[in-house]
Amino acid sequence: MKSTQYSEKVLDHFRNPRNSGTLEGKNVAMGRVGNPVCGDLMEVYLDVKNDVIKDVKFKTFGCGSAIATASMITELAKGKTIEEAEKITRGDVADELDGLPPVKMHCSNLAADALRDAIKNYRAKQQPLAGEKEKSDAGKKEIIGFVEFLNKGVFNEVEDLSLFKDKRVMVLDKGEQSIETALELTKLTPRVIFVTASKEVAANPELKTQLKQSDVKILYESEILEIKGEGEVEKVLVHDLNEDEEYELFIDALIILQ
Repeated sequence: MKSTQYSEKVLDHFRNPRNSGTLEGKNVAMGRVGNPVCGDLMEVYLDVKNDVIKDVKFKTFGCGSAIATASMITELAKGKTIEEAEKITRGDVADELDGLPPVKMHCSNLAADALRDAIKNYRAKQQPLAGEKEKSDAGKKEIIGFVEFLNKGVFNEVEDLSLFKDKRVMVLDKGEQSIETALELTKLTPRVIFVTASKEVAANPELKTQLKQSDVKILYESEILEIKGEGEVEKVLVHDLNEDEEYELFIDALIILQ
C-alpha cells in the first residue's frame, strides 16, 4: 500500500497556508499549470521589482499536498532574485516540508512548474520590444504592388465615396481619418475591412466605439504584404502578425490615406 502519511510541516501549511491569494499590477506575472491525472490546478503570482521577487501569492484547486507545496514554494521564492527562484526544485519543496508521501510527489512538481511558468511569463513581459516594434512598423513597410495599382484600385486619397458602392473595400489604418472613412463606407457597401497592425485601434473613445459597433470587419495585428491583380486590384496578401501566417483576401479597392 502506498504511504499517505504527512509530516507536521505539510499539515501546518495545509491548515495555515502562507501567501494565499492573487496579485495585480504592471510588475505582476502569473504562472498556471495543471495535472490532468489528478485534476489539480495551480496558479502562482509574482510581483517583481529589479528582478527581485518582492511578493508572491498562489491559488490552487487540489488536495492538501497541493496547497501545502504551493504555500511552501511561495515562502522559498519570496525575496529571491528571478535566477535564484528558478533554481528551486520539487526536491527542495519536499525537503522543506520534511518529505511528502511518494504518491503525492507530483504536487511538489506542480508547484515548481507553476513558479517556473510565472518566471517565464515575467521574462516575456520584460522583452516585448522586438515583437511590438515589428508590429508597430507594420504598415510602414513598402507594400508590393502599391505603385503599380495606384489609381487602379488603390487610392491614397478619396473625394467621391460613391465610387465604392457595393464593392469589397479594404481600408488600411492610418489614423482617425481612415476610421471615419471606413465608417462612411458602410453606408454604401456592407463589405468593408479595416486592417491595423495593433492589438487595439488607436482613436478617441467615441470613434472606437462607433467602429466596434459598426459592420466594419476589423483585422487586428495584421499587415498588407502585396497587392495582386490583372490590370486592376483583385486581391491582397495579408500577414497575420499574431499567428505569423499569410493568406489572401479578394477585394475591389484598397484605401491607404496619406
